[in-house]
Amino acid sequence: MFSTDKIYEKFDKRVWLSSPTMHGKELEYMSEAYNTNWMSTVGKNIDEVENQVSEYIGVKHAVALSSGTAALHMAMKLAGLKAYGMPKPGVGALQGRKVFCSDMTFAATVNPVVYEGGEPVFIDTEYDTWNMDPKALEKAFEIYPDVKIVVMAHLYGTPGKMEELISVIKKYNAILIEDAAESMGASYRRKETGTFGDYNIISFNGNKIITGSSGGCLLTDDEEAAKKVRKWSTQSRENASWYQHEELGYNYRMSNVIAGVVRGQLPFLDEHIAQKKAIYERYKAGLKGLPVSMNPFDENNSEPNFWLSCLLVDRDAMCKQVRSENETCYIKENKKSCPTEMLEALASINAEGRPIWKPMHMQPIYRMNPFITDEGNGRAKTNAYISGNAPDVSMDIFERGLCLPSDNKMTLEEQDRIIEVIRSCFE
Repeated sequence: MFSTDKIYEKFDKRVWLSSPTMHGKELEYMSEAYNTNWMSTVGKNIDEVENQVSEYIGVKHAVALSSGTAALHMAMKLAGLKAYGMPKPGVGALQGRKVFCSDMTFAATVNPVVYEGGEPVFIDTEYDTWNMDPKALEKAFEIYPDVKIVVMAHLYGTPGKMEELISVIKKYNAILIEDAAESMGASYRRKETGTFGDYNIISFNGNKIITGSSGGCLLTDDEEAAKKVRKWSTQSRENASWYQHEELGYNYRMSNVIAGVVRGQLPFLDEHIAQKKAIYERYKAGLKGLPVSMNPFDENNSEPNFWLSCLLVDRDAMCKQVRSENETCYIKENKKSCPTEMLEALASINAEGRPIWKPMHMQPIYRMNPFITDEGNGRAKTNAYISGNAPDVSMDIFERGLCLPSDNKMTLEEQDRIIEVIRSCFE
């Protein structure tokens, strides 16, 4: 357990990583759904969410769905249809096909590939933004030139190197699915994330910068694609007076009640981003002088939404840390620390931190899938690291990084104490 000569008093109320911030309008719109008896998957709230989201982000069509994962699944079906044509009944659109995916992300980015019968191929991360490495993507296409779909996620609200990534994707005539689940409101060269791909998604999950407790949207400029998703997400019901179905469908449409929460949240997106940015800047200033750095971004070309503030411990300031599949331990060293120690320190004062996403190529379920670095086959590099050599980038960030409490209701005093506790770990 974390120990120090200083004893810090626990917060009376837990300081969360990132919890919902309600404003009052949410309840009004939910009540409107209740009072008008529009409690299903149609209603004014859904219409307003789709209109406001498409207008804010700058796409022609937003389709409100039950989750960001549902939106990713629909995007995957659309991409498979566009790349390979209509599959046989009962066969996934990507059956037997490889798909390039971000390695450092949540499993929801990747799982829809498998839903559709595809095989994820994981692309290593780069240090500048902690996102998909364009050089590794180029190498992946050299190894697997027949791949036609790329799924790229913007980690923790920070845009990836979109110009370089899109250049590679266009070179190989592939389709981009942009996972902007964590980056709503972020921009690259003044263009919103969620507009760069053929099919894009955002999430309104409970800890996102805008939340409905659940929900998400598929975003596209393709009117026909939007129509397909509206049909697929309502069990693919045909236009008949009875229930007729000619293709596989899903129960993925957003509830009008959930849409009421999202509708009430949307006017506060810019305010939430400003609050999150202030938290990031206070951490950056408060941790100055320590052997750590904040999660980076391209200051010349991108503006994150700063959803989560994270730090990375310098290599030579890492104490010994070992992680198994379910447990972790460390050895305290003078003037050094590690994510495990800092997370224990935060827990000791009733504050929530979190490890960086464990890379997909390290997950037991995907451990046999191909993994590509800028040097080629990354599995050899992963095995070399186990023997004591340098890790791949994704693994390195996972080993040395952690997510700090980033709740936009956190007070200045609470954040100051969190900074003090982090600093104490290096004493």
